[in-house]
Amino acid sequence: MKFETPSGDNPIDRMTVVGRAHTRIDGPLKTTGTAPYAYEHHREIANPAYGYVVGAAIGKGRISAIDLAQAKAAPGVVAIVTADTAGKLGKGKFNTAKLLGGPEIDHYHQAIAIVVAETFEQARAAAALIRIDYARADGRFDLDEALKTAPLTGGSSDEGSASPGIDRVGHFEQAFAAAPVKLDAHYSTPDQSHAMMEPFASIASWRGDALTVWTSNQMIDWGRGDLARTLGIPKDKVRLVSPYVGGGFGGKLFLRSDAVLAALGARAAGRPVKLALQRPLIANNTTHRPATRQHIRIGATKDGTITAIAHDSGSGDQPGGSPETAVNQTKKLYAGANRMISMHLAEIDLPEGNAMRAPGEAPGLMALEIAMDEMAEKLGIDPIAFRIKNDTQVDPEKPERTYSERQLVRCLEDGAKRFGWSRRNAKPAQVRDGRWLVGMGVAAAFRDHINMASGARVRLGKGGVVTVETDMTDIGTGSYTIIAQTAAEMMGVPVDAVVVKLGDSDFPVSAGSGGQFGAANATAGVYAACVKLREAVAQRLGFNSADTMFEGGKVRSGNRSADLAQAANAGELVAEDKIEYGKLDKTYQLSTFGAHFVEVGVDAFTGVTRVRRMLAVCAAGRILNPQTARSQVIGAMTMGVGGALMEELTVDTRFGFFVNHDLAGYEVPVHADIPHQEVVFLEEADDKANPMKAKGVGELGLCGVGAAVANAVYNATGVRIRDYPMTLDKHLERLPALV
Repeated sequence: MKFETPSGDNPIDRMTVVGRAHTRIDGPLKTTGTAPYAYEHHREIANPAYGYVVGAAIGKGRISAIDLAQAKAAPGVVAIVTADTAGKLGKGKFNTAKLLGGPEIDHYHQAIAIVVAETFEQARAAAALIRIDYARADGRFDLDEALKTAPLTGGSSDEGSASPGIDRVGHFEQAFAAAPVKLDAHYSTPDQSHAMMEPFASIASWRGDALTVWTSNQMIDWGRGDLARTLGIPKDKVRLVSPYVGGGFGGKLFLRSDAVLAALGARAAGRPVKLALQRPLIANNTTHRPATRQHIRIGATKDGTITAIAHDSGSGDQPGGSPETAVNQTKKLYAGANRMISMHLAEIDLPEGNAMRAPGEAPGLMALEIAMDEMAEKLGIDPIAFRIKNDTQVDPEKPERTYSERQLVRCLEDGAKRFGWSRRNAKPAQVRDGRWLVGMGVAAAFRDHINMASGARVRLGKGGVVTVETDMTDIGTGSYTIIAQTAAEMMGVPVDAVVVKLGDSDFPVSAGSGGQFGAANATAGVYAACVKLREAVAQRLGFNSADTMFEGGKVRSGNRSADLAQAANAGELVAEDKIEYGKLDKTYQLSTFGAHFVEVGVDAFTGVTRVRRMLAVCAAGRILNPQTARSQVIGAMTMGVGGALMEELTVDTRFGFFVNHDLAGYEVPVHADIPHQEVVFLEEADDKANPMKAKGVGELGLCGVGAAVANAVYNATGVRIRDYPMTLDKHLERLPALV
């Protein structure tokens, strides 16, 4: 099905199932421990061996000698694979660094060997017996130093955020120099880890020259293709299976070393191999969100009209990598005739930087939305009023492109009323609650919507049961549920009459889970397949498909009616299709918007910050299931609190590794850190996005949260912090006097 013109009325518009709250289909399986995650496919695998990964102990250099003798002689060892014995390996198109290192070492904890043994404990013990001599080389581990000579570099997150090295509209320098009110400020965000609950894990099994990998991966087709490229085998000889993913946040978008080494280990051992990366390797061996150094300049007239805006971001990555696209939202969020957007990329030898939830906009809005508050203060204008004054209904860089839907102003205004913004004291450090300094903060939220082709297969079987098959994944987001709701709406059956099968490369290729593009595109692909199935049902029943209604388990055409199940009496009906897109996203700017409101308390004695209230107001197209969408947003808001107040991978710039590479040292929010969170979805059905009239929301819930917290901390204390995370040491000595 080609989507080329705005969607008219269609069966989804009935919203008898879609758009309604529905508990997650996978919930009972997960809460009872019966949903099989990557490491738990015991029924499919007999007599597996266990793999343990050895990571490089240097940040840059080469292996000069490796002694495996003691490890090979250790109890239970079945095989050991290194770069010397793995055979020729390629590199996936989505990987920056090699997934099996040696003799050259690209980064700390790069995988250099897999030990396979009868038990996990035996594999781990044997791995400790490997003796490795390294020739350490000088590495580039200091981002600030490397950025001094970093070139302008364009790039894309592969998730919708993209920008050239430098992008100009109008004459920024002249307009900024002439502006009567100016802001010129620098901001920084740190390296961050995905820190998902389920580690990177895989089970690999060979049958002849065909490989099956049960893995934890967000993008089945990407992973399948890159695994085939890495191993040098045909893609059709690889099957990836990932029905449940215990969190990914972008880290599992791409093929990682667990899948490659499990496959190599299984081939060497001649039997299936189970492998899970140990927690420290999640930080250093896999990808992370790169640190940024951002420079924002804004010029405005005295009445608050922005006349000049510039945003430069610098980040680092392995050679051949891409920048963190932290400027993307500044290209589109606010008006301003004179604009300059730029990115610098430094080559550094830290572990690979890549997509982490809302790449680009998440760190970019952490800076931009502080800058907007700072500018509002300089102008003496309320921060919300300043944002509204500079709203735009067209793409500021391409004024001929209007937004398909843009309700940013309403998000801000409705949120202000709900949150009690009128009670905020504009003068910082004026409100106290006992020992607590209390403040409110706001930030706009923005994230582009991405159209991606997505396919599905739909079956109508005995008893009127509808089965959906697609390689779409569920990373804890509710994919099973919204896909079932879509099929139920289209075929006129209850949700419990739909069976959803996900995460298998034997199924049609979907959009996959990432970039908040998964839900809208995957359900649109199911919609397309159901349109074909409806036609097949009508044909088999002898109905006119043009006026056929599917409702209540019945099929009606004119004055004729039949049970849907009747269409399968002569055998199962199968339909397959995919959603493909024309150029509507070139004619219209497809984006999602929101507003985040936060109230904090800062302990006047200790400087400890506690979040007291949170509100998100979102405009993101049709909300397919408000219950699962709310869960997505509150999870993202929680991640935003972590990014604002505690999350930071600390770099050892001498040896090139992240020091706090476990959940003891890398702090993330826990239940006690998070107060009640309110989420409001504005009514919106974007007919220019897809037949579902839906867009993504999972990453919008993160975009802007960090800045809302930062702005609230400033309102509470009068201390402006521009470097995340906002730990108490950054403002303790500057807090208001106690007496």
